[in-house]
Amino acid sequence: MPYLSPSLNVMIAAAKKAGRALIRDFGELENLQISRKGPADFVSTADSRTERILVEELTRARPGYGFLLEEAGVIEGRDKTHRFIIDPIDGTSNFLHGIPQFAISIALEREGSLVSALVYNPVMDETFVAEKGHGAYLNDRRLRVAARKQLSDILVASGAPFMGKEGRKEFLAELDAIISSTAGMRRFGSASLDLAWTAAGRFDAFWERNLKAWDVAAGILLVREAGGVVTDMEGRDSMMDLGHILAGNEALHRPLLEMLRARTKSSAAS
Repeated sequence: MPYLSPSLNVMIAAAKKAGRALIRDFGELENLQISRKGPADFVSTADSRTERILVEELTRARPGYGFLLEEAGVIEGRDKTHRFIIDPIDGTSNFLHGIPQFAISIALEREGSLVSALVYNPVMDETFVAEKGHGAYLNDRRLRVAARKQLSDILVASGAPFMGKEGRKEFLAELDAIISSTAGMRRFGSASLDLAWTAAGRFDAFWERNLKAWDVAAGILLVREAGGVVTDMEGRDSMMDLGHILAGNEALHRPLLEMLRARTKSSAAS
């Protein structure tokens, strides 16, 4: 059984409660009100309801903790040492199209360090959790990143910039490098699940640019606690600040980083 701190138990309970309402919404998509945040960027009543349930449940259990939320932004708490980072539906476009590849993502920071993480796909009933120093788990099964070492053998996940997002030229250059050197690439539309699947060894690596902290916070801890390496695209630890991320096992991370950086620099110079 995984070690579950009191805070992680609270996070799981909140996600499961929000997930029950989310499954009902998923079965009645035609009744949801949908608005546009930007080009090809949507938010539904399900996003707002899920976020509200999570905040209510977590606040009840941990009064004073702050929040960084995709929809509502920053909520300052009396306790300045703890903050929940939440994406209520990571993969909203999938959700709205009836594709069951979306998740509730919650991470807990303590004094600026990620200490607990949860990525929950309610449709598949898969709960990925991690505690700093105590490993990563899928339900009750311990997770380890994949052990493959040859680029020609690996399956890599990413996210493509959609309409209105920057980084298209960089992505196309990096994509060309990946599909020329690996066994395949997947674009499933949920960064938190892509990172969780990397922690579980389903993907060998994941990279993407221009993400937000709530997209990656939980996934970073999952991969690291599964024995993987996670950095930004300069090999540093600024993923949540810069929005660029590369995750994989220790053998793959450096060659992938060097290959992606070389291709991006070449594209910028042309």
